[in-house]
Amino acid sequence: MSEDASIFVGASRKPDNSYQKPEELLLKYGNRHGIVTGATGTGKTVTLQILAEGFSDAGVPVFCADIKGDLSGIAMAGDDKDFLRERAATIKLDPYEYRQYPVIFWDLFGEKGHPIRATVSEMGPLLLSRLMNLTEAQEGVLNIAFRIADEEGLLLLDMKDLQALLANVAERADEIAARYGNVNKASVGAIQRSLLILEQQGGKNFFGEPALRIADLMRTTPDGRGAIGVLAADKLMMNPRLYATFLLWLLSELFEQLPEIGDPDKPRLVFFFDEAHLLFDEAPKALVDRVEQVVRLIRSKGVGVYFVTQNPLDVPETVLAQLGNRIQHALRAYTPREQKAVRTAADTFRPNPDFNCAEAITQLGTGEALVSLLEAKAIPSMVQRTLIRPPSSRIGAITDEERRRIIAASPVAGQYDQTVDRESAFELLQKRTADAAKAQEDARAQAPSSGGGRSGPWTLPDFGGRGDDRVEEEYRQRRSTRTTSAPRTSNRQSVTEAALKSVVRSVGSSLGRALVRGILGSLKR
Repeated sequence: MSEDASIFVGASRKPDNSYQKPEELLLKYGNRHGIVTGATGTGKTVTLQILAEGFSDAGVPVFCADIKGDLSGIAMAGDDKDFLRERAATIKLDPYEYRQYPVIFWDLFGEKGHPIRATVSEMGPLLLSRLMNLTEAQEGVLNIAFRIADEEGLLLLDMKDLQALLANVAERADEIAARYGNVNKASVGAIQRSLLILEQQGGKNFFGEPALRIADLMRTTPDGRGAIGVLAADKLMMNPRLYATFLLWLLSELFEQLPEIGDPDKPRLVFFFDEAHLLFDEAPKALVDRVEQVVRLIRSKGVGVYFVTQNPLDVPETVLAQLGNRIQHALRAYTPREQKAVRTAADTFRPNPDFNCAEAITQLGTGEALVSLLEAKAIPSMVQRTLIRPPSSRIGAITDEERRRIIAASPVAGQYDQTVDRESAFELLQKRTADAAKAQEDARAQAPSSGGGRSGPWTLPDFGGRGDDRVEEEYRQRRSTRTTSAPRTSNRQSVTEAALKSVVRSVGSSLGRALVRGILGSLKR
C-alpha cells in the first residue's frame, strides 16, 4: 500500500472562500482514534457514513451503530440528486460514483439483523455491575459468585445460569463467608431483582450462545473491500445502559483477543461509537479508567475507535486526549454550558490564523465542519473549515424488504439465528440438588428405626401398650401360674390382726408425712 494512502474527507475553504485543498485521513494513522461532534442535524451521520465508505474501500472492516436507522442506507447505491453532484463538483471530487457497500446487519434483539449474543462469563462482573447499577457491596457479592463459578467449573452462559448460581451462593452463605467474607442475602436478593429488570429490558436475548465471534466483524469481500457491520440500535436505545455496556464489552473483547501488531499500514478494524456520551453518563471511576485503558492500548492491536457525540464535553479529558483525528460540526452557543462546549472544542484544535475557531464553530452550515487530521509524524494538522464530501451510498434508511434481502444473503446467515442451550451452571446445580436430595432419602431408608425394628407407635412394655409381645406373654404366664397354683386364703381377719394393721398404717402415714415435711423444709432453707 502507498505510504500516503488516505481517505478523502472533503475540501477546505481558502481565504477567498473557494474550496481547493483536500482534507485527507491518512490510513496509517487511522488507528490513532478520532471524534466527530456537532449538534443534531448538522451532518454527523453523513460524516460517519463517508468515513465508513472510505475505510471499506481501503479494505478495512468497520463496525458502527445505527441509532435512527439512517445509516442503513450505506448498504444501497446512492440516488442521483443535483445537490450531491453540485457538492462533488465544488470540492473537485472526480470521479463521483454511486455504489453500495458490503453490509452485515446486526441486532441484539434479532429483529433487524443477525442476533448478537455474549455469555455472562465474557461480560464479567465489572460490566454486569455497571449494567445493573449495583452498589459496591452488591458488586462484591457478584465477584464472589464469579469466583465460585470458576473454582467449581460452573459455566455461566445465560441469565438462568447466573440466577441459579446466586441462589446457590445464598444457600451456602455461611460456608462461603469463611473463605471470601460476608455474603449478605439481602444483596443477593437485590442482584436477582436487577437481573429480572434486565431480563425484561431485553437482556435475555443478549446473554447466551452462540456468542459473537470477533472474526465475523473483521470480514473482507472477494474484491478486497472491508465489510461494514451495522448494529440496529433504534430499539436498543430504549435501554441506554445496555447499549453502552454492550459496546464497551465489544471493545474489551477486541482488546483481549487481538494480537499486538504495532502501527500497521492501515487499521485492522475501525469502531464507531455513536451517542458516546451514554458510555460515560454516571459511570464509576473504575469504568472510566477501563475505557481510557482500552482506548490507549487498543491502538497497538490495529483498532481505531471513533467517538460520535453532540458535545466534546461528553467525553472525559483523559479519553479526549487520546483522539488524534477530529471533525467538529456546528454547535449552538445560547447557554453558558453550550458556550463552554464551544470554547472546549476550539481549544482542542491546532489554531489557524485565518479565522477564529470559536466563532467559526457557531457559523458552520449543514455539511460543513472544522477538520484537523493527523499528518506527517502524527502531528495534528492546522484546523481547516471544510466542506464534507457527499457519500456514494444512499442517504437515509432502506426499506424493510431491502433489509430482509441483505440479511438473507449475508455471509453469516444461519450461524446465529438459533439459540444453543448446552449444559451449564443451571443444569449442573439442578443435578447437584437432585443428587443431594436422593442421598438424604437413601440415608433415611437405610437408618434403623426405634422400638427394636418394629414400625408403628412407640410404646412401653407392661404399661398398656403393644411394644413387646414376648414380655406380655411372660406376664400372662406368670399370672396364670399364680392363679392356678396358689391356694386361696380366707378373707376373714381376727380382731388382733385388724388392730395391728391399723397401727402399722397409722405409724407409716405419720412417718411419711414427717419425711416429706423434712425434705420440703430443707429445700425452703
